[in-house]
Amino acid sequence: MTSPTADPTSRFWASVRLVARREFTERIRDRGFLIQVGVMLAVLLAAVAIPAAIGSGSDKYDVAFGGPQQARVGQVAAAQAQLLDTDVTVKTYPDDAAALKAVEDGDLDAYVAGGRIVVHRDLDQNLAAVLQSAYATVERDNRLTAAGIDAAAVDQALQVQPLAKQTLDPDADERDKRKGIAFLGVLMLYGMLMLFSVWVANGVVEEKSSRIVEILLAAVPARALLTGKVIGIGLLGLLQMALTAAVGLAAASGLGTIELTGSMVYPAALVVAWFVLGYAIYACMFAAAAARVSRMEDLQNVITPMTSLLIASFFVAIFAGQSGGTFAQILAYVPPFSAMLQPVMTASGDLAVWQNLLAAGISVVALVGLMIAAARVYEGAVLRTGGKVPVKDAWGKGS
Repeated sequence: MTSPTADPTSRFWASVRLVARREFTERIRDRGFLIQVGVMLAVLLAAVAIPAAIGSGSDKYDVAFGGPQQARVGQVAAAQAQLLDTDVTVKTYPDDAAALKAVEDGDLDAYVAGGRIVVHRDLDQNLAAVLQSAYATVERDNRLTAAGIDAAAVDQALQVQPLAKQTLDPDADERDKRKGIAFLGVLMLYGMLMLFSVWVANGVVEEKSSRIVEILLAAVPARALLTGKVIGIGLLGLLQMALTAAVGLAAASGLGTIELTGSMVYPAALVVAWFVLGYAIYACMFAAAAARVSRMEDLQNVITPMTSLLIASFFVAIFAGQSGGTFAQILAYVPPFSAMLQPVMTASGDLAVWQNLLAAGISVVALVGLMIAAARVYEGAVLRTGGKVPVKDAWGKGS
C-alpha cells in the first residue's frame, strides 16, 4: 500500500501493480488455463515429433539375395544405395525358404532371387531403384563377359563423375526452415492474441455485470484498473508464449528437425516480441469495446470489429506475407497488421532488423494514442449499466 501523501504517479502505478497481480494470480491458478497450456504444448510437440518420426529410418532396408550371383548383386546394391542416400544392409539365409519366411515375418524388406523381387506387401520406390539398377549392372557384366568383352573396362568407361550442383541462393534451405518456424509462430500468435484479448473483454463485462467494478473503482482509478487488467493478463500470455517457443525450439533441435542457430531463433523471438505489442493494442480495443455493454450476450456484437481485424491480419500474414510484395511491405509497418507480418516477412528475408525496429517504434506510438483513447472510453462507459453505451456518449463522459 502507498502512503496517502505519495504523488499521483506513484499511487497510479501502485494501483496498476495491485490489479495486475490480482489478474495474474487468479488466472494462472485456473484449471482451464493449465489444461489449455498442456494441450498447446502437446500439439506443438506432436507437430515437431511426427515429421521427425516419419522421416527417420525410412531409407534403411534389410535385403537378401539368392542365386549364383548373390554376393556380387548384394555388393553392387550396397554401393549404389549410397548414391541415393539409402542404407541397404545385405543379409544371408541358408535357402530360399528361410529368406521367404523372413520376408513374411517382416525381418526382411525384400528378397531378390530368380529374376524377381519378393516383398511382403509394398516395395519402396527408392529400394526398387537400387535393386533394379544393381541387378541390371550384374546382368550386363555377365553378358559382356559371355560375349568376350572386358566388363571391367566397360564399367570403368561408364564411371562418369556426377554433375556438381551449384546453388545461386545458398540460404534457400535455411530460409525455408525459418519460414516454417515463423508460420507456426504466427498460427500460435493469432490464437493467443485472440484468446487473451477475449479474456480481457470477458473480465471487463464480468466485473461490470456483477457490479464488482463499482467496488474496485472505489479503491483504484479507472485507468489504473484498465491498465492493470491488460498488463496482468498480458504477462500470463507472455509467459505461455515464451514457454511454448522455448519448448518447440528445444524439441525441434533435439529431434534433429532443425539446427538451432541464431537465424532460426530470431523469428521465434520476433513472434514473442510482437505478441507483447500486438496484445497491448488489441487488448486496449477489446477492453474499451467491452466496457460499453453490461451483458455477456451483447459482448460478441461490440468486439466483432476487433475480431474481424485480427482475422484479417492473420490471413494477410499467411497469404501476402509469405510471398512478399508491395502490399505486404506497406502493411508490415501498419499496426496492428505489423504484429503478424513482421515475423513472417523477416523469416523470408524481406525485412531487416532496422525495419523490425522501425515497425516496433510505429506500433509503440500508435499504442500510446490508443491507450489514451481506450482509457477515456472505458472511464466513460464502465459505470453505465443497461443497454449498449454509444461511443460518443462514452467518449464525452471520459475524463
